[in-house]
Amino acid sequence: MARKSNLLTAGFCSLLLCVSSGLLKAQQSNLQTSFFAPASVRTGSLGVVADIVESEHLPYIKQVAKDTRPTGLLFQPNAYDLLIEQAEERFRSGRNFYRDRDFERARGDFDAAIDLMLRASENPTDPALFQSKLEEMVDTIHNDDISGMGAALVDEVPGFDKAPLDDIVTMTFPTDPRIKEKVQTEVKLTTSALPLVVNDAVLGYINYFNSRGHKTIEGGMERAGKYEAMISRVLKEEGIPQELIHVAQAESGFLPRAVSRAAAKGMWQFVKFRGNQYGLMQTPYSDDRLDPEKATRAAAHHLHDLYNEFGDWYLAIAAYNCGPGAIEHAVERSGYADFWELSARRMLPVETSHYVPIILAMTIMAKNAAAYGLDQITPDSPVEYDTITTASPTSLALIADLSDAAASQILQLNPALLRSVAPGNFELRVPKGMGQQVSAALELVPAERRASWRMHRVETGQTLASIARLYNSSPSLIASTNKLTDNDPTPGDRLLIPVSDRESAAPARTSRPAARKVASASVARPTVHHAQHAAAASAKTPVQHRTAGTLAQLHTRASNP
Repeated sequence: MARKSNLLTAGFCSLLLCVSSGLLKAQQSNLQTSFFAPASVRTGSLGVVADIVESEHLPYIKQVAKDTRPTGLLFQPNAYDLLIEQAEERFRSGRNFYRDRDFERARGDFDAAIDLMLRASENPTDPALFQSKLEEMVDTIHNDDISGMGAALVDEVPGFDKAPLDDIVTMTFPTDPRIKEKVQTEVKLTTSALPLVVNDAVLGYINYFNSRGHKTIEGGMERAGKYEAMISRVLKEEGIPQELIHVAQAESGFLPRAVSRAAAKGMWQFVKFRGNQYGLMQTPYSDDRLDPEKATRAAAHHLHDLYNEFGDWYLAIAAYNCGPGAIEHAVERSGYADFWELSARRMLPVETSHYVPIILAMTIMAKNAAAYGLDQITPDSPVEYDTITTASPTSLALIADLSDAAASQILQLNPALLRSVAPGNFELRVPKGMGQQVSAALELVPAERRASWRMHRVETGQTLASIARLYNSSPSLIASTNKLTDNDPTPGDRLLIPVSDRESAAPARTSRPAARKVASASVARPTVHHAQHAAAASAKTPVQHRTAGTLAQLHTRASNP
C-alpha cells in the first residue's frame, strides 16, 4: 500500500543516509580494487547518515556487486544499499543479544533492523536479493519471538489475525469468458464514484471471489457490519469515495488486529513509519494502527493526499499499496501516468498490479450483491461503546468485572491495546451504556491497585474461602479490605479482591471461565506480503510486539510504504 511508503513520519521522512567518508574508506579497504567505485555515495534527498558499524561485514553489497556490476566497472552502492547493510548489522547485534538472553536489547535491535529494511525498500539495487534478505530476517525474528521472547504470552500480547491479502495478492486467476458480458452489463448500470473497469485482471478476481474465494469475501462483508457506519462517515468527512471501504476489505477483511508478513498492522495495514506520519503512534501498551477509527481516519487522509499527488484514483490506490515513491519512479521511467499502462509494461510490483483489480472486483461484486450470492449475508452488529479515561494503569479484567462483561469483550472493544492492562490517561472503551457505572465503580478501587485488583460479585453458595481460592488471595485479606464483620458475604455483594500483580497476570479463574481468555495466544505469522512492496519501493513496519512488536510491525506492509 502506498501508504507504507508515505507512512514515514515527519521524523522518519528525512531518514535515509549518507556514509561518512571515513567509514566508507574503512569498508572499502578490502573491496575497493575489486568492485567499489572511489566516488562518495550520493544520497539524493535522503540526507541522513547511516553508520555501518563493522567494516568486515558487507554481505549484501558484496553480493550485489558480484551480481550486477558490468565487467570491468567499479560498483558504487546507493544510499538504500547502505541502509540494508546497516539493517543487517543491527540484526546481527540483536541475534547476539538474543543468544545472551538479553531480550529487551534484542527487541530493540530487531525493531531497528526492520525499520531500516522498510526504509531501504524504496530503491535497493537488487530488489530480489533485498526481498530474500527481508524474508529471512522476518522468519528468524518470528521464530526467536515465539520461542524465547514471550510473544505467545496471552495476557501480555493478545492474539493477531493473518491479513487475508497475503494469500492472494501475488496470484493470478483464470477468466471465465462466460461472465465477461454479464459483468460489463452490470458495470454500465452501476453508479460509482470510483471509476469501474472490466478487463481480464478484474474478471479473474471476480471469478476467484465467486468460486473458491467466496468465503473470503463473505467473511469480510459480515465483519464489515461492525465498522461500516464509522468508515462511511470518516470517508465522507475526508472527501473520499465510499467505494474505498473495499481497500480495508482487501487489506484486512475488516480485522482490526490483522498483521501481514511484511509487518503492516491493523484494518488498513499501516507500517509503522507511515502510520506515524499520519498520527498513528505506538507505546509499550498500545498501537494506534490497531484502532479502527484512528486507522480509518489516517487511511482516508493518506488516500486523499495520494489522490492530490497523482490526480487519479487507480494510481492513488496503487501508491497506497507499494508507496508513492514506486509510482513516481514508474511514471518517470515510462512517461505514462496510467495504472493499466504501467502494469502492462511491468513497471509496478507484481502485488500492486493485482491490488487495484482486487479492489475493483470487490467493488463490482458488492454493488451487485444478488448476482454473486452476497445478498443474503447478515452483517455483524455495529460496534458500540462508551469511552472512559483511565487515571492510572488499569487491568482489563477489572473493567470486565465492573461492566459485567467478559474480558474478551473488553479486548475486542480495545484492539489497539497490546497488553491486558490499559495505561493511565488512556481512552478506554467499555460496553455501551456502562461508562458511568464503570467510572463510578473504579473510584472504589485505589488508583495504585487498579492494575492488579479485581471486583467480584458474590454468588449463592460462595464463601470467603472459596472466593479467595478463585483469585489466589486469602479470606482474611479480602475481609479486611472490604471491612467485613460477618464470616461470609451475602449473594449479590461486590467485593474488592486484593491480588498481587503476578497473580493477576495469570488467567483469571472466576465464575465466568471465559472472561480472561484472549483470542489466540500466537501472533499470526507476519507475512511479507508487502515485502514485495518493500522490494518494489514500499515499506512496512516491523513485527508484532515489536518482537511481539517486531513481528507485528513487519506486517505493516510494504503496502504502506
